[in-house]
Amino acid sequence: MFKTYVYRAAATAGAALFTVGFLAGSASASTNASYVGYGHTTSGTSVWCVQHLVNDYRRAAGELPISEDSSWGQETFGAVEEFQRVVYGNLQVDGVVGPQTGNKLLNYDATDKYANRGYCYGYIPTTWG
Repeated sequence: MFKTYVYRAAATAGAALFTVGFLAGSASASTNASYVGYGHTTSGTSVWCVQHLVNDYRRAAGELPISEDSSWGQETFGAVEEFQRVVYGNLQVDGVVGPQTGNKLLNYDATDKYANRGYCYGYIPTTWG
């Protein structure tokens, strides 16, 4: 009886762990992430990620970082426009983070644990699958 109970408990725990692991998974492909900026996502983790990643560029350029407050405003809009214009002149300068700008932001500082396929990958739109 006790042996049967232990086996059932172990099987139930194993199934629960598998389900949690399966549902949690890794960061989803950011080809489904919403654009970030005016007219799109303007608050939350996506905005924080844009602010954090654009600050990698600003620090490297000797500029002061912008606020990382998870709220889209003129400061963030201007920093994204500057990033689009100065760092990668082939990007459309519109102050909106779409897939092309997202690719560049996530690749700008590969040493940042939030960049590349790190924490921010699922929140920033990209062309990566």
